[in-house]
Amino acid sequence: MTFAPDAERRTRVVFVHGLELMARLGIHPHEKVGPQRIRLGVELLVQDEAAPTAVGPDDFRRVVDYQRLVELARDVVERGHVLLVETLAERIASAALEDTRVDRVRVTVEKPDAFEDVASVGVVVERRRP
Repeated sequence: MTFAPDAERRTRVVFVHGLELMARLGIHPHEKVGPQRIRLGVELLVQDEAAPTAVGPDDFRRVVDYQRLVELARDVVERGHVLLVETLAERIASAALEDTRVDRVRVTVEKPDAFEDVASVGVVVERRRP
């Protein structure tokens, strides 16, 4: 599940895949005693003012910074214990939409250690600018 860039709609995709963090997350007693490993994916559908025919200026100020996107996700995760993966994903999505160039955001939160016989469980949420 990924966004696709679209020249006619003047959009590009900015993404972070596979960001592994330790998070205080979950509803079960064993999840409340300490952090657990999670894996995040964040995809942004971003306005591309140069599309569909031009190359934009080689100027950092015109783009959404994926380093800032990583820092934003880390900051949301570090705010404290969250009961639901859905809530964590929604908070990250909401924070990403604070950049007015972002039209849509998709956030994946995976818990790779939730079950011994499952690669991962989690949720994907998508939000858009109103």
